[in-house]
Amino acid sequence: MAVVLDLLSADRRPRHPEKAHRPDSPVQRKPDWIRVKAPGSPRWAETNRIVRDNGLVTVCEEAGCPNIGECWEKKHATFMIMGDTCTRACAFCNVRTGLPEALDAGEPSRVADAVATLGLAHVVVTSVDRDDLPDGGAAHFADVIRLIRERSPATTIEILTPDFLRKEGALEVVVAARPDVFNHNLETVPSKYLTVRPGARYFHSIRLLQRAKELDPTVFTKSGIMVGLGEERTEVLQLMDDLRSAEVDFLTIGQYLQPTRKHHPVIRFVPPDEFKGYETTAYAKGFGLVSATPLTRSSHHAGEDFARLKAARRAALPA
Repeated sequence: MAVVLDLLSADRRPRHPEKAHRPDSPVQRKPDWIRVKAPGSPRWAETNRIVRDNGLVTVCEEAGCPNIGECWEKKHATFMIMGDTCTRACAFCNVRTGLPEALDAGEPSRVADAVATLGLAHVVVTSVDRDDLPDGGAAHFADVIRLIRERSPATTIEILTPDFLRKEGALEVVVAARPDVFNHNLETVPSKYLTVRPGARYFHSIRLLQRAKELDPTVFTKSGIMVGLGEERTEVLQLMDDLRSAEVDFLTIGQYLQPTRKHHPVIRFVPPDEFKGYETTAYAKGFGLVSATPLTRSSHHAGEDFARLKAARRAALPA
């Protein structure tokens, strides 16, 4: 488990100042089905070196992803742009919160260089929330997409964006840059937003996904949630219907894992058979692709999943 005070930082700022004075919540012991390989292989080290040499931030590290050993072994990293500090304070997230620094104009070029060096067939680019910027960072996303296209034309690009709440025209800028996959995570069911994702609005996020498809009907849209936060099964099923009404193609469902004792507690570890039930139901509701396992994360196996999604779309076309 991580700590709220980031003692590795030179200035020793609290990583989550808004959570520092909260009482510790109980931590449940992880069940046997949540086990991952510790990172440290030579290929992991090579990915780590490329990320460091380019001065980049990855959500793999910042969010404490349990799959970092597996993904970096394959030289798969999810780049997190616009800094390492988020303007939101979600109860589940381990990314640093506070006032971000100014945008780094050289970052899009360095991301593109890293993608080329790693030889990625598929790349996932996400970001912190930047409510301090007039466009929420939309133009920065577009620059990253453009430069990756220039330097690695064969690479397919998946973006995982914030909600651009109250940022008129931001979504249009991002979609016009023509990512292959537009991903925006709902994270949880609407009844949990006030406690889990208080800075966001559930139906705004649904509309964002719907609008992305309206702007570019060829783009694949994707969203994901965590379970184990106290949601009811019926709420998850309604969320699936809401996403399908927005024509979302791909759904991911994974187990919430509590980053620190100051974060939202795990209410329940959902067993694998329930994930399988969610997967079966989601396919029945019309999703083109579903990934639902305890260790599923939004960008886990993203390249392989994108290939499967394209194949599913082709198969659905009339002969």
